[in-house]
Formats: sequence, C-alpha cells, structure tokens
Amino acid sequence: MTNHAQPLQETHWAFQPKAIAVAGSILGLVAFWSALPPFTVRSPLVPVLIGVLAIAAGLWAVTRGTRRLGWGAIASGVIGLGLGLLATRSSSGNLHVVFAADLVAQVFVFATPLTFGALGGMVSERSGVVNVGLEGMMLMGAFWGVYGADKGGTWVVGILAALAGGGLFALLHAYWSIHLRANQIVSGMAINFLALGVTGYFFEQLYGNQNIPSGVSTVPNVAIPGIDHMAYLGPAIGDLNLLIWVGVAFVPLSYFILFKTPIGLRVRACGEHPRAADTVGINVYAVRYAAVVVSGMLAALGGAFLSIGFGGGSFTENMTEGRGFIALAAMIFGNWRPFGAWGAALLFGFSTALAYRLPVYSSSAATLFQVLPYVLTLIAVAGVIGRSVPPAADGQPYVKQ
Repeated sequence: MTNHAQPLQETHWAFQPKAIAVAGSILGLVAFWSALPPFTVRSPLVPVLIGVLAIAAGLWAVTRGTRRLGWGAIASGVIGLGLGLLATRSSSGNLHVVFAADLVAQVFVFATPLTFGALGGMVSERSGVVNVGLEGMMLMGAFWGVYGADKGGTWVVGILAALAGGGLFALLHAYWSIHLRANQIVSGMAINFLALGVTGYFFEQLYGNQNIPSGVSTVPNVAIPGIDHMAYLGPAIGDLNLLIWVGVAFVPLSYFILFKTPIGLRVRACGEHPRAADTVGINVYAVRYAAVVVSGMLAALGGAFLSIGFGGGSFTENMTEGRGFIALAAMIFGNWRPFGAWGAALLFGFSTALAYRLPVYSSSAATLFQVLPYVLTLIAVAGVIGRSVPPAADGQPYVKQ
C-alpha cells in the first residue's frame, strides 16, 4: 500500500511577512491618526494599543527575514505611539488648528514637485545614469513653463515649454554622461549651475526688473463631484490641482512600465548589466539617452507645478530652492522604486506642511520637525533599516566593444 503525502498548503498572502510588515506600518499611522481630527481620541490607551500591535507586527516580520519593511513597521509603531500620546495631551483647539482637513491638501502640494523629481531620477538611474541635475531641470521647467503660459496664452503651452526646457537640459546631461563619458555627478552639478544662470539671464532679459504679469494662465484645480462639498474630504482632496493628480497617476503608471513591460525590462537591463543587454541586441546608448530625457521632462513638470500650478503664474530666481536634491533623497529613501519614492515624497511634504503649523505649540519644534525626513534618509542610506541598493551599473559609463 502506497502512502501519498499531502502537499503543504502555501501560506495565504495576508499572513506573509511582507504583508504583515506593511500592515504594521499602517497601524503605526493609525495609532497617531486616532488621536487627530476628525476622530480625536482622548484616551492614551488607544494609540498605545495600536502602536504596540504595529511594533509586534514589525518584530514578527524581522524574525522571518523581512528586515527593511519589518524595521519600518517598528519605527512606524514607535513614532505613531509617541505622537499619539502627545496628541492626547494636547488641547482639542490646537489639534483642530494644526491638523485641519486642509493639511492633507498641503501635504500633496509640497509632495508633488518631489514626486515628479523622484520618479524622474528613478527612471534615469534605473537605466544606469546618475542624474543629480534634477534641480536644474526642475528650475528650467518652472521658468519656461510660466513664460510659455504667458506668451502662449494658455497653461497647455506652458507645460509644453516646460517639457522642452527640461528635456533639452537632460539631453545635454545625457550627451556629457553617455557620449563623452564625463563624471555624471560633475555633469549633473554643471547642469544645476547652468540652469540657474540661464533662467536668471532670460528672466532679466524678458521681464526686466518687473514681475511676471498678472493673469497668466495656470493649471486648473479639479473639483471632484460629490466630494468637494463633504465636511472633511472636501478641504482635503476635493479641489486639488490637476498636476497633483497627474503626479499621483504617474506612480502606478511608472511601476507598470518599468516592471511589467518589455520597455521597462530593457531600461532595467541597461542599469543592471549593460554588457548583457548589448549582447542580446538592446541599444544601451539609445535606452539611456531616452531615460535621461524622460527624467528631465518629469523633473520639469515638478518645476511647472511650482510656477503655473501651485505658484499661480509666478517665478522668482532659484524658486526650486533645492527641491531637486530633496527629490533625489526621496528616490534613495524609496529604494529606486515608484511607490517607495512617492511615500518618501509624502513624508517630506508632510513634515514641511506640519512645520508651518507647529508654531502653535513651539517655533523651535517646527524648525526641528523639518529635519526629520533628512535624518530618516541618512538612516536608510546607512543601511540601518535595510540597505538601499542602487542598480548595479548606476553611474558607470558604458563602452561598446
């Protein structure tokens, strides 16, 4: 008589370490959110219990090999528990001032240029070209976006002009980095300084000492029917700028293209093993050129949002103020993946938006809170919460043999 062993059933996806770690990270956010408007739980027991569950989920995931997400869940639980306790000790009046519904809208506003920049940097570096020139390409998008909208009479022309400006400087960076095989960091920094000079020169030549004329066509807001008049969701997401929604849509779109299509496979192959890609017939130079140009155009969209989106049709010299570099940090913090980069951009946006409101409690705390995302980025880069590993050939010029 033959005994037939029953095959072991695969663990349901909901009980896998990765899913548990993600759930723990969400619970950490809930621990803090439970004490905020519109919920405003006053008992400290609720955030403590939820935070402990988040920490336990993270520990469970870490012991089963999911280190990065597991430690992220632990950090989320600790931070959520601590902030939740602080919120329960705050007055309801201050909480409703700091954590009003429009805080969500402000987070999206501050995160949108970072999202475009981080996605652009990810596309370039996935192909193997480091792009620290995002700051300059974003600045080009900001100036030529508002100039195109002013002279073309519509924000659509402004968007096209921004894409052209950012794409042109990206092409220049690609030529230096790919064709001339220059140091990619030096090339990117040269792009940043060149963009600062070019935009400053043309701003002076085209507008003199005057500001951009009033009445410039700007990217419209999108009112969501049925939500724009709701009590909490209305001020939060009911009337956001069109470019904010475009940025949100680009996150899953970029994930699909990079990881689910033959085009994305070619891009990633050029960033991981260009020699092998060349062997199977992929034109490494063409793929890298295209990826860098797309990177510059995405960064330029972030700049256009600053001038003809949130900026309302205005421009000042160096108005990007380092956002391109912050976008690079978001890309690294997100481990060169779209959803991770977007999450980091939201974290940066949240810290900035909250810092403007924290003077209700303490002006020094508001300043200190703006440092948090950069500290987390350093922790991620240092490998404390799982090492951030770039593509294998990132930054390495390719020589065809």
